[in-house]
Amino acid sequence: MNLSTHWHRLLGTLMLIFTGAVQAQVGMTQLQVGQMPVTLTYPTSAPVAPYSVGPFNMQVALNAAPSPGRFPLVVMSHGSGGSAYPDHALASTLVRAGFVVAQPRHHGNNHLDNSLAGPPTFRRRPGEAIEVIDALAQDPQWSKRLQLDRVGVHGMSAGGVTGLALAGAQWRMLNLVRHCDRNGMADEGFCFLGAQEPEARAARQSSFKSARYWPEFVLPADLKTVHGGRTPTPGEPDPRPDPRVAAVSLMVPVAAIFSAESLARIRIPVGLVNAQDDEVLVPRFHAMHVLQHCTTCKLLADLPNAGHFDALWPWPPAVAREVAGTQVRGGLPHAGFDPRDREAAHQRIAEFFRHNLGS
Repeated sequence: MNLSTHWHRLLGTLMLIFTGAVQAQVGMTQLQVGQMPVTLTYPTSAPVAPYSVGPFNMQVALNAAPSPGRFPLVVMSHGSGGSAYPDHALASTLVRAGFVVAQPRHHGNNHLDNSLAGPPTFRRRPGEAIEVIDALAQDPQWSKRLQLDRVGVHGMSAGGVTGLALAGAQWRMLNLVRHCDRNGMADEGFCFLGAQEPEARAARQSSFKSARYWPEFVLPADLKTVHGGRTPTPGEPDPRPDPRVAAVSLMVPVAAIFSAESLARIRIPVGLVNAQDDEVLVPRFHAMHVLQHCTTCKLLADLPNAGHFDALWPWPPAVAREVAGTQVRGGLPHAGFDPRDREAAHQRIAEFFRHNLGS
């Protein structure tokens, strides 16, 4: 263990010790925002009890009354094909640090329905997060419990698109096509996800090559359409689509599709957790792309010996094997990964939001 890792773990332990005396229990309830289920976790004084959803086992006070007071909100955007429960450890850490966490189940890109995986969900996700904020602002109970002028967003994997877009970054399908044309083999976990069979892979590769020799002005409009943040103008310099979003954290994010220029325009704090051995989203194309171009972004944790899904907890073995089977490369937990590094990263995310949102 190097000295830096030792001190990071010690800091996480000290934070737990000094905040433990005032930490709340973790309450959980379910809301419906339009057609979108939302899991809400929040501080409560009620005792927790075991609660299981399929293979996921948690300790929560189900439908308990929230603690008195007003709390900052963090909207948490899950990974592709995911749900609220693999991110429950992080949500609980945030709750104990004084936040309310809202976890929407993204339409068409969740564990029950993954029909919109990829660019279709990338386009939808930021609006779904804003829809959750709006719904909570109008809710008779929760509007009184939340500080909604400065909201946090956390995104894991595909949820990174949510976070970066709401921070003001922009992407195009052309960015994706050109990235995968140049780096398809090196970043095949991203570029060929869902196209493992030879025929599907060949078709995907052909689509990447289709724009190689054509000038941009003759390409179809759908390739050039800009998604995500706003294009700044002299009268509207803020690139955020919603100015309530005041801080963003990212964990192993999808990021290669975002333009360097738009990343450079981000002005709010962005904290990033990287997994050094991520083969699903190779760090030099994704996490490091953000850090290279975004001047307000900083690395919160660089998890050694960690694969993509080591960032999640709880992560039952049966689920891990099933999800790994859908990946082109990587996906299984790394035997050399120390879970204490993940716990320390969760603490640093909580501290990042505490510093930038207050709690």
